[in-house]
Amino acid sequence: MTDKVKHVLGVSGGKDSAALAIYMRQNHPELEIEYFFTDTGKELPEVYEFLFRLEGFLGQKVKRLNPDKDFDYWLTQYNNFLPSAQTRWCTRMLKLHPFEQWLKAFTDDGYKVYSYVAIRADEPYREGYKGKKDKIITVLPFREDGLDKAAIMEILDSSGVGVPTYYKWRTRSGCTFCFFQRKIEWVGLMEHHPKAFEEAKAYEKTAKDSGAKFTWCERETLEELARPERIKEIKEDHEKKLAKAKAKLVENPLRPNATNLDIDDIYGGGKACVICHK
Repeated sequence: MTDKVKHVLGVSGGKDSAALAIYMRQNHPELEIEYFFTDTGKELPEVYEFLFRLEGFLGQKVKRLNPDKDFDYWLTQYNNFLPSAQTRWCTRMLKLHPFEQWLKAFTDDGYKVYSYVAIRADEPYREGYKGKKDKIITVLPFREDGLDKAAIMEILDSSGVGVPTYYKWRTRSGCTFCFFQRKIEWVGLMEHHPKAFEEAKAYEKTAKDSGAKFTWCERETLEELARPERIKEIKEDHEKKLAKAKAKLVENPLRPNATNLDIDDIYGGGKACVICHK
């Protein structure tokens, strides 16, 4: 009897997972891969636009996994305490839980699930999702094939899909108010999506009124960050970091146009959630 097998690949709205979807489509057309996106309901509008472009290349829809209960529901369950790097209940309840529930129907039916994750060869510190059952196997094609960030950018460029437009000011996909954002990215959210920024401020105030000590940003509230003099400081600090990163940049003669730096290049990759950020 032939084992039942299912192949899945999650796209986050970020560049790496999109590049992996393209890579698998181009190099492993024999695999029937189901692409999925776990929607928090608090995504940037640019994420949906990018997913539409990706679907055009893949020639198939990306399945939307929606949690049974939204961010606001879980916020009340956690007594209005904001998620943080120490307590990532947003990732657990809005991303991982819907994913696990979706796969449960397959594993219970005897399927072996191969989950393809976009961790690159130049990210030795990252790990993919580890399922509780041995029926869910994580596969890291980029790491196995030795593909780094430059290779990923080449895949996106040559396919015509490109990168999400929000990369001009932010590298974090996922919720608009992701606590892993750098301060310059919060400024970008305020300038590009002021309503989303105001919503994040409201969540922060509710949390404070409920006795929570966490704020979205380290050591300051969004109210403080939004002051004109503070924005000026953040932008000036960002320009200094950008100039320093550019000075260290070694131009690749094979890709002379690959000199644009994203936020991760300037500040480092950080420890953002793989399932959201990739």
